Amino acid sequence: MDELARVGDVGAIVTETITSLSRLGLLNSAEVTFTKEVVEALRAFQQSRGLTATGKLTRDIYLALEEARWRLGDRNLSFIPGALIRGDDIATLQNRLNEMGFSSGRVDGIYGALTEGAVLEFQKSVGLPADGVCGPATFTALIRLTGTVRGGLASSLRDTYLIHQRGPALAGKIIAIDASFGGNLLGAEAFGLNEAQITFDVAKRLEGRLSALGVTVFMTRGKDNNPSEMDRINFANKVNCDLLISLHLDNSSSTNAHGIASYYYGNATHEIHSVVGERFALLAQREICARTDLLNCRAHGKSWEILRLTKAPSVRIDLGYLTNEGDAQRLARSSFRQSLAEALVVAVQRLYLAAEEDALTGTLRVEDLKRAGLRK
Repeated sequence: MDELARVGDVGAIVTETITSLSRLGLLNSAEVTFTKEVVEALRAFQQSRGLTATGKLTRDIYLALEEARWRLGDRNLSFIPGALIRGDDIATLQNRLNEMGFSSGRVDGIYGALTEGAVLEFQKSVGLPADGVCGPATFTALIRLTGTVRGGLASSLRDTYLIHQRGPALAGKIIAIDASFGGNLLGAEAFGLNEAQITFDVAKRLEGRLSALGVTVFMTRGKDNNPSEMDRINFANKVNCDLLISLHLDNSSSTNAHGIASYYYGNATHEIHSVVGERFALLAQREICARTDLLNCRAHGKSWEILRLTKAPSVRIDLGYLTNEGDAQRLARSSFRQSLAEALVVAVQRLYLAAEEDALTGTLRVEDLKRAGLRK
């Protein structure tokens, strides 16, 4: 992604960036130049937001800084279809509404229809005109009631409940598989295979195995096309999937970096995370590591757009490093990619099993699922 500024640059964007970082307490500088200190402050900001800590000022990071400047009460908030308002003030509002039992859905910092609905219900409950606009009177009522009325983390409880309500059978579930098209691996290839080929191959194997168990599977891209990230997110939301699995490969300037990592929606700044997403990330991580010799780089909360904006629980899995010889050799083997697909199928099944029905990591096989009748 193109950078908006580099070390040594000056200009309006640099000034705005420095001002935003200073306001957030991450930079104590009167500089007007994009310095190494600004890069380090950007890294700290990215890390706090669950973003990749590159220190680079891209358009996405510039917009994230803009969101971070807003505090609840700074502006009136309302639902504007086609031009949704974003900001930390909205995330705070969503948190408070959810805590009081007015479900605004996932805390994503976006004033959408669910948030408007929660505001309407809150306004009715406290005797305010119910217009869905969060203005001074609504702010005052929220401040007065925050800490005195709490209904639990509604969105987390709801997502967990829905998982159990759906039952253990995979038949009838809808899963979207998002295979990365590549282009982010420093030109690395493994034995003539690039990221797009490897992730698509694993995705197709996963699609076949899930379909055989009765799952309705949607692929967010074909073999040769490359929809934008937003197009893939919109597609997953349109098909109303129960789960989105996004498959990627990693890269590093160090050839020693290797292993598998998983990511679910989480934002440390707002102390939020997807309960179901985290559970599936952990299950996928454990099942793959139990069936292969990939290094376990663990599961992490991130606020990348595909995790944040997909309505269903979403998990990104980086299946290894093409820039590492050992990982590349593994990924080049058809049998290894088959093991990855089978591990992911079992992880999906375990997501829907009740605790008393679950099995030890690495012990379930696709054949076991068929014999157990879990496809019905």
